[in-house]
Amino acid sequence: MQLPPGRRTQPWRWAMSGKVPGQRAQWLLLDAVHTPQASSVLRQGFAGLPNLRLFEGTEFQPVCEQGPLLIDLRDCPVLSALCHTDPHTWRGLLLGSDTTIESLRAHLQRMLTVSVGLNHRALLNYYDRQTASYFFDACDARQLSCWLGPINWLRWFGGTWADRASGSLGWQQLRNPGLDVQPLMIEQGLTRHQRERLHRCLLEQHIWRWSQSTGTDYRTLSSHVEQGLTLGFSERAVLDDWLWLRLLHPRAELVQPPQGLTQQERLDHLRRRWQNNSP
Repeated sequence: MQLPPGRRTQPWRWAMSGKVPGQRAQWLLLDAVHTPQASSVLRQGFAGLPNLRLFEGTEFQPVCEQGPLLIDLRDCPVLSALCHTDPHTWRGLLLGSDTTIESLRAHLQRMLTVSVGLNHRALLNYYDRQTASYFFDACDARQLSCWLGPINWLRWFGGTWADRASGSLGWQQLRNPGLDVQPLMIEQGLTRHQRERLHRCLLEQHIWRWSQSTGTDYRTLSSHVEQGLTLGFSERAVLDDWLWLRLLHPRAELVQPPQGLTQQERLDHLRRRWQNNSP
């Protein structure tokens, strides 16, 4: 994400705007399902390049084709350069690591499954450039040392959904702080801050999709969503109904509905109030 002037960031993370980084990537974790053009070029122009499917050998193997592809760039400077000059086609994460491809894949596979609370497991799609921009931003130095493990640095072209909406995506890079920490656990638990950032990612993705489908400015919709959440409309279906209502009555006065009602009943109360007050 682009950092405004004067805003400081962690010493192990920096945003590089539109500049092409100097370090040549050794690996590419290609978000293959979102890059059909890249997959085609890879088959036709780089057929002999070593690569492994990340979902292969995991519980996600039945949907292996939908998972990312780990590509060895160490002997292919041409593709490494393509990843930097055309990041919209070669979507994914660029990595610097001196480990073997098998060892790297094992660590990346361990990163896939996380525990959320006591009884829930989830797939962490950290290889998605939008998700990466939220998740890794929620890691401190010790957590980042654990999550990156054998990875020396991580780079991607991305940002938040607000950055995407405003056309201000840019290069992001993380350096492994290299602190002495415990290795990443199987089904590593997420911290509260990490869960909040991932939840924020999903919410802002929803706003972005609304913006694309309705042609409404992202910032306007984001403001409407925050209003709806303040009014207590946290259920997705109710929040969507609230957005439609707010778009129909953009200047109507915000009034807290009566307490003791369900979210849908509170929204219906507000709808009747605004319809009755319409000229």
